[in-house]
Amino acid sequence: MNIAGGASFDKVMQSIGLMKKHRVKFNTLTVITPNNSGRPKEVYNFLKSIGSGFLQFIPIVERLDHSAGENDLQLVGPEPRANTAVTAWSVLPEAFGQFLITIFDEWVRTDVGRVFVQIFDVTLANWVGQPGGLCVFEETCGGAMVMEHNGDLYSCDHYVYAENKLGNIKTTNLRSLANSVQQHHFGNIKLIKLPPYCIQCDYRFACHGECPKHRFEVTPDGDPGLNYLCTAYKMFFAYVHPYMQFMGDELAARRAPANVMAWAQRYKRYEEAVKGNR
Repeated sequence: MNIAGGASFDKVMQSIGLMKKHRVKFNTLTVITPNNSGRPKEVYNFLKSIGSGFLQFIPIVERLDHSAGENDLQLVGPEPRANTAVTAWSVLPEAFGQFLITIFDEWVRTDVGRVFVQIFDVTLANWVGQPGGLCVFEETCGGAMVMEHNGDLYSCDHYVYAENKLGNIKTTNLRSLANSVQQHHFGNIKLIKLPPYCIQCDYRFACHGECPKHRFEVTPDGDPGLNYLCTAYKMFFAYVHPYMQFMGDELAARRAPANVMAWAQRYKRYEEAVKGNR
């Protein structure tokens, strides 16, 4: 949809056709909502069919303040507020977890080394103790600032709120704003406020509590700061665990992680045999 509310699909496809014509590699960013979370194979196969070899999947999670006035900010951050609820267009955690698992199942058997899915690459990097390069899965954040058209700089594109404004580049040097105490505090608070439930989690190394903007739930221990998508990521990491372990071992032995495709076929048959004997 464009800014006028009209359909933009045809223009996007025209642009993709132009890039393919001139052999320009491109990345696709797919927003995951309740409308498409139940159709993972359809989404994945469509993206491959249009020639996308680099895929990102971004879950939509937003909260609406029902008590906000007409001129107030209605979509709010993770801070506790009364009369606030997750929007109807936000993806459900279980649905997002299954979405990732289903696509991973396709990818790990046929497309490793040919199609690059950001969350799979980042997960493997974290699995072998290397920087993943994606802020939401890093221990701290603060390196993905956003600038508005008027020069206002904010701590993150998920935090374009008044309290997260760092300044304006027309009056303050960009480097100074990026290295300010306010920005360093913003980045470190992700680690500082991680609840004990998350610190003790087996998959902390792969998630680190994900994006702080989504940390508005309460842990089973009653502590604030649990990520809304915790269930999704636990589902996903538990499922991919053996595959990531295999690819990590291949990397350590200086072999291609793509060897996982043949191994995945054997592993799938083993799982099915185990289930059949129960």
